[in-house]
Amino acid sequence: MKTPLCVAIAQINTVVGDISGNARRILEAVTRAKAAGADVVLTPELALCGYPAEDLLLRPAFIDTCADELAALATQVQGITVLVGYPALYGGERYNAAAVIRDGRITHTYFKHRLPNYEVFDEERYFEPGTEACVFELKGVKIGVNICADVWEAGAADGAREAGAELLLVLNASPFHMNKQQLRYDVLRERIADTGLPVAYCNLVGGQDELVFDGGSFALDEDGTLAWQGAMFAEELSLLHFADGRWQERSVPAERPVEADVYQALVLGVRDYLGKNGFPGALIGLSGGVDSALTLAIAVDALGADKVRAVMMPSPYTAQMSLDDSREMVRRIGVRYDEIAIEPAMKTFAAMLAPQFAGLPEDTTEENLQSRIRGMILMALSNKTGAIVLTTGNKSEMATGYATLYGDMAGGFAVIKDIYKTFVYRLCAWRNAQPGGPVIPDNILTRPPSAELKPDQCDQDSLPPYEVLDAIIAAYMEDDLSPREIVAQGYPEVDVYRAVAMLRRNEYKRRQSPPGVRVTQRGFGKDWRYPITSRYRDA
Repeated sequence: MKTPLCVAIAQINTVVGDISGNARRILEAVTRAKAAGADVVLTPELALCGYPAEDLLLRPAFIDTCADELAALATQVQGITVLVGYPALYGGERYNAAAVIRDGRITHTYFKHRLPNYEVFDEERYFEPGTEACVFELKGVKIGVNICADVWEAGAADGAREAGAELLLVLNASPFHMNKQQLRYDVLRERIADTGLPVAYCNLVGGQDELVFDGGSFALDEDGTLAWQGAMFAEELSLLHFADGRWQERSVPAERPVEADVYQALVLGVRDYLGKNGFPGALIGLSGGVDSALTLAIAVDALGADKVRAVMMPSPYTAQMSLDDSREMVRRIGVRYDEIAIEPAMKTFAAMLAPQFAGLPEDTTEENLQSRIRGMILMALSNKTGAIVLTTGNKSEMATGYATLYGDMAGGFAVIKDIYKTFVYRLCAWRNAQPGGPVIPDNILTRPPSAELKPDQCDQDSLPPYEVLDAIIAAYMEDDLSPREIVAQGYPEVDVYRAVAMLRRNEYKRRQSPPGVRVTQRGFGKDWRYPITSRYRDA
């Protein structure tokens, strides 16, 4: 056997715009890898500037700063080869690039060929496509370079093979959604079937606004066999050995339940959103319901109980059970807990508005006032303490508008806005089954959902059953099926057209909602771009 080529996979968590800080993170990984005997270090896509940098890429000074930091980084790389992702300016055009650095200089540069412009991606807005292959030799192995979307369709990997590559190293910033890892395996196996090239795939990890990058870097042999997979949702520096056309490692983790992946994505998304933006802690309005309970559990797992504060704001319609369940949950989870009754504010608003409402029946206006009073209290506490309010609305509510603007939608980060109500219960069950025992009381999981804004209120009074509603929403917004096609699948026609009508009608609310973690293939965020003003109605 030849002396193996030692490839270090630097699965790091970068910060968009922290160019010098990202350079330090890369250099720290390089230093550790060199000490461990690595020959080459593979970093994530655009690791130098962070991903996605969005319209920062349009600022000339941003590109210039990246170039300066890359040059400074290169001078510190000695005795080891490093692949660094960065935005390059060449011939007056911008490129999504990878620099091959060795002994103080950039020896090769690769420009990404395939620029995704779908789902959450807008790379055609910022970059021009590259056309040339990049192959360099190290320890007798000819190594080809690709960047992320290059391997999602034929062409770029084939070009590397035609240029003589024997191994493909891929820099990636591939965001998480449910079941994404298996999809990555399938796509890379298609490229391997085309080219016969073994692959090392280094993926970014960390939260960036609504996106979470899950890591899960991996290596595949020339027959598509999974030889190694790294950590999910955590930074990691891993050393792999390549010899005689194969990876020498055989380390594959056990299959994970989707609930574990989604929960960890939410935890990482919250931790990085608060941490990278400098918020000292989080505020959550507890209701005694399942959504706020799950949000509280995620926040504590992300930040620690000492950085989370729960506030219960009962009204005359709040059931004693809701108070008891909230008190029990905070006892189990150990956060600061306050109760602030809103009845005095309700009476004050009722008196203030009585002349304006004279002769008009009570309706959702009075219900929404309760929610807005609670939102005002939470935002006042946020202003006073600097802690960010985490909203508790789920995807089912965001779709149908079953949420109050400037009320329960008030806040800075919407933790579960891409989680259907039915999946909320699955996540709660998963979290309660983890070591340490249940943190969410059974009563919260078994009682009928209610906004508790009027006597004996239940969600199902004004919404279809959540099992039906969630399936309709998923079919319409994620699968792009028409109402007629959804009805043909067996769902009640009245529920289908009603749910779709609510979804269309409430686009104006969603535009005003906070960002939140994306965990499905299509969330209400960067990959949902429908006009507020529209008269189109599909059948």
